Amino acid sequence: MTGSSNKPNILLITSDQQHWRTLGTNNPKIKTPNLDRLAKMGTRFDRAYCTNPTCTPCRASLLTGMWPSAHGAYTLGTKLPEDVPTVTNVLRQAGYRTSLIGKAHFEPLKSTDEVDSSESYPRLRDLDYWRTFNETKSPWYGFDHVELGRMHGDEGHAGQHYALWMEQQGFKDWRKYFHVRSDGVRDTPEDGTLAPSNYKGPGYGWREKMHWQIPQEYHYTTWTAVRTNAMIEESVKAKQPFFCWSSYHDPHPPYCVPEPWASLYNPDDMDSELGKFIEGEFEHMPLPHRMTQQPGADWKVFNEDGKGNHGYHTHWVEGKTLSREQLRKSVAIYYGMISFMDAMIGTTLDTLEKLGQLDNTLIVFTTDHGHFLGQHGLVAKGPFHYDDVIRVPMIAGWPGHIPAGKTSDALQSLADYAPTFLEAAGVETPLWMQGRSELDVWTDKPGAKPRDWTIVENHHNGSAVHLRTLITDRYKLTVYRGRSDWGELFDLQNDPDELKNLFYDGASASLRARMYAKLVDADLEREPAPTRRVSGA
Repeated sequence: MTGSSNKPNILLITSDQQHWRTLGTNNPKIKTPNLDRLAKMGTRFDRAYCTNPTCTPCRASLLTGMWPSAHGAYTLGTKLPEDVPTVTNVLRQAGYRTSLIGKAHFEPLKSTDEVDSSESYPRLRDLDYWRTFNETKSPWYGFDHVELGRMHGDEGHAGQHYALWMEQQGFKDWRKYFHVRSDGVRDTPEDGTLAPSNYKGPGYGWREKMHWQIPQEYHYTTWTAVRTNAMIEESVKAKQPFFCWSSYHDPHPPYCVPEPWASLYNPDDMDSELGKFIEGEFEHMPLPHRMTQQPGADWKVFNEDGKGNHGYHTHWVEGKTLSREQLRKSVAIYYGMISFMDAMIGTTLDTLEKLGQLDNTLIVFTTDHGHFLGQHGLVAKGPFHYDDVIRVPMIAGWPGHIPAGKTSDALQSLADYAPTFLEAAGVETPLWMQGRSELDVWTDKPGAKPRDWTIVENHHNGSAVHLRTLITDRYKLTVYRGRSDWGELFDLQNDPDELKNLFYDGASASLRARMYAKLVDADLEREPAPTRRVSGA
C-alpha cells in the first residue's frame, strides 16, 4: 500500500507506433524480456484497438476516455482543448499525484491566433519557458507535473524538459545530434552535424545510416525511464497514490538508435518479419490503396486543406521506391528501438519492486497505434485500416487482481482505459466519458461481458480523408464519407491477413447490411451524455 491509502497506484506505459506483434511473448524474433515479465505477471490482450491510427487523437483518447470526434483533437495538427475534462483531473480530485513523463503530443507544432500551443516553435527550444513550466502551467491537462520531449528520433523538435535534463547531465552539445530545427533557425553552427543523414524513402523518416551516434545514457528513452522512476520514488516518499504516464517515443520513425541496440538485430535475419504485397490484392480495394503501388501517383485531390496526409503517398514498390535491403535494415533498427525501450521499462519494474509497490500498482502497457512493416506493400502508417496499423499491443498487470500469464481475445479500445483506471481507483465513471470500464474483463470476473464492438475513426483531412471502421468479434467494416462506392469488409476469422475484400461481393450483401446496422447502433451507444436528466422538461 502507499501510505494509508487503499487506492492502487496506476502506471500507464506507452510506446509510439508499435506493431502489435512485436512482443517476445507473441513473436520469438524480438527480444523484450521485461515486457515478457509483465505479461507473466498479468494478461496479454491480443485484440486491443486504437481510436485513430495517428498520434494526437489516440493520446487524447487515452487521457479523456472519449473518441476523437468527441474530445476535439480529431487529427494531427489539432490541439486537445485545455478545458476538455480528463481522467487525470478526476484522479487528482480523488487524491492521486499525477504525472506525465516523455511524449505528450496533445498540441500541434504551430501556434495561431486561434490556437496557442505550448509544443510549438519557437517555444520548443525556449528552455527558460520549460524551466518554469510546471510552476506556471500546472495542472496541465490534469497533470500535477510533466516532463516533456516532442521529437521522434533525431528530429529537430528536441528541446523542452528533455533538453534541460541533458544539460543537467553535462551533455551541453546535444544540438549536434539532432537535425536543424524545423523552423529553420540554427541555435549553433554545429546543429545537426552528428545527426544521421536523410534518405529519400517513401513517406517519412528514412535515414541513410541508422546507427545514431548519441550516447545511450543521454538518449530520450533513458531519460523517460530515469525521470519516471524518480516520479514514482517521490510519490511513494510523499505517501500518495500516483497516476504516472510513462510515455516513450520509440519505435516511431525516423529509424535510428544508438549502440548497442543498432547492432542487436541482423538485417539479413529480418526477411521473416517483412510483410508483402500480394499481386492483385488491391483489385477490389478503394482507389487510394491502389495508388500506393503507383510511383508518381497524384495525391493532390486528397489534400484539400494543404496540410498533407500521413500515408497518402506511394509506399513500398520493390525495386522502385525502396529496396528490400533498406526495408530489412529499417525493421532491424525498429526492433532495436523496441528492445532499448524494453530494457528501460525493466528499470521501472525494478523500482516498483524495490519500493514494495509492485503488488499495489495497476500497470498497463500499450501504444498509440500500430505500424506497417511492408504488409500490403505499406510502410509506417496511413488511412488504411488493416489490423497492422489499428491493432495495438496491450498488457495489463495487477498482482492479485488480474490473472497472471494469461492471454485474452476480448476486444479492447484505448477509449476504455480512462474509465477502467477510475473503477480501479474506486471512482465512478463520469457521464462525459464514452469508453466503458473493462475492469471486470481485465480481472476475469465471472460473468464479465467484454464489448462486442469497437470503432476506429480517421478524419485526417477535411472531407477528402474521412473514414470509420467497425470491428466486431469476427468482422470488420470500413466506410468512407461521401464515397458510397468505397468500402471494406473482411472476415477476420477466415481471412486474418485481410486479403479478400467482401464489400463488393453480392453473396455478402446481407452481412454488409448487418454490419452497417451495427455501426449505426454502436455510434448511438457511444454518444456521450455529459449531464443527467433531472426533469421531464
